[in-house]
Amino acid sequence: MFAAIACLLFLNACKKETETFVTASISDYAPLTVGKYITYQLDSFKYLPFSTRDTTISYQAKYVVDAFINDNLGRPAYKIVRYIRKSSQQAWTPDNSFMAISTEGSFEFIENNMRFLKLRLPFKDGYTWKGNTYIDSYSFNSDVKYLDDWDYMYDSTGAARKIGAFDLDSTVKVGQRDEVIGNPADANSYSEQNFGEEIYAKGIGLVYRKFLHTEFQPATPGSPSAYDDKSYGITLTMIDHN
Repeated sequence: MFAAIACLLFLNACKKETETFVTASISDYAPLTVGKYITYQLDSFKYLPFSTRDTTISYQAKYVVDAFINDNLGRPAYKIVRYIRKSSQQAWTPDNSFMAISTEGSFEFIENNMRFLKLRLPFKDGYTWKGNTYIDSYSFNSDVKYLDDWDYMYDSTGAARKIGAFDLDSTVKVGQRDEVIGNPADANSYSEQNFGEEIYAKGIGLVYRKFLHTEFQPATPGSPSAYDDKSYGITLTMIDHN
């Protein structure tokens, strides 16, 4: 009798554990269909050349799923065109294009010839993967060494969340990096900051993104202290979608 009860409890526990992995599909949080769009408030942050002064430029950015195509591996993919404008009174101007690939187990986004592994099954708090594994962040001539070995991790899967003016029923947060090297408050030493976070909403897609990379070089004889020209950051906050 005891053995039967123990077996029943064991099977029930296994069932519950299995159920935690029965989550939404990739297409739920990264829906792709020609004509779909999401519009964002885009705040672009950078430092002036050879300076410690920073500036933020704000735009509206509209990401439109433009066409169904194949990637260089022959897989089904979508071309995404970004349009920008300074305000709602201006016309949209095409600015850049990207590629998105949604498979049964992952969502990839190709930007500036870099392939990011944005989402991966299962949607489960604490689940991690190497999101930048396809990016050359390790060779001698790489300009993006700061992207090396990032661990993407799910947090607050399925949680309701407010983004801008939108109350969203089901979202998932992807923490990508939160790193500080050195002491940014010390003007006499090298420091670096790397931060990445994205939030996806069910049935919509990416609704929020924040990215920051800074490298500070202290003064040397003949050169003042300054942030590296590659220091930059962006924040995307959804303001419209269809």
